[in-house]
Amino acid sequence: MPIINVNNRQVHIQELNRGAEQTVVLIHGMFSNLSIYYFNIAPVLAKHFHVVMYDLKSHGMSERFLDGYDLDNMSSDLIGLIDDLQLEKVHLVGYSFGGLIALKTALEYPDRINQLVVMEAPDPQDEKARNIIDEYSKEFLEHYVANFTDTTKVQMGKRQMEKNHRMYEFLFNQTSIKADMIREKHFLGETDFSKLVASTLLLYGADSNCRPTGEWLQSQISQSELELIPGDHNIPIQEPQHIAETIAQFLSKILTQNHG
Repeated sequence: MPIINVNNRQVHIQELNRGAEQTVVLIHGMFSNLSIYYFNIAPVLAKHFHVVMYDLKSHGMSERFLDGYDLDNMSSDLIGLIDDLQLEKVHLVGYSFGGLIALKTALEYPDRINQLVVMEAPDPQDEKARNIIDEYSKEFLEHYVANFTDTTKVQMGKRQMEKNHRMYEFLFNQTSIKADMIREKHFLGETDFSKLVASTLLLYGADSNCRPTGEWLQSQISQSELELIPGDHNIPIQEPQHIAETIAQFLSKILTQNHG
């Protein structure tokens, strides 16, 4: 269970294929953890890239905090992690609220980001979209229970189940997470996406309520392409192999073009 200290915070990380030349950092959504990538998506990407996954603060096995869930803080946490791992530039993949963290980081630290993949990032201004995150957390927990408790591949028992419920209750009831997310409701509308220099792949569920946000982002980001994946907001759970192969193809294609 690798725990590293980033900006005086204990962060749980997992890495695959450390020897690869290019690094991909995977950012999960709110109320989940890095296991959403670990078992299906990350191993496919690790055939080509050094893969870094981490639990956001108060998620999974990372340290708990009462506040700091706004995009500025979450982006700063991410850059601190990249610095700690002594990585100069990375590709970013972010899912749901993690997609907003990826967008924010690519805009604020363009010299540290190569390419960008945004999956199912919601419009924080849309109350229905914010509710999707709540609904998603319930489905994620069911998926989590049905598969593995953590990256040790041990079946989840009653004690671990209770531990996870306590984590969700802590996030929902004791932290500033919901207030911080609501404070970010104008993020997309107030952002000048012409400043986004990273080539961007937008992955959205064909039947997702967030799909209009993906289509809007495609119209705003000049170097972007939108691919619709069968499913709804939970496409990493529903189509992990498709997701992984699509990301690997995109990053490999961009790298070939850049070196061509």
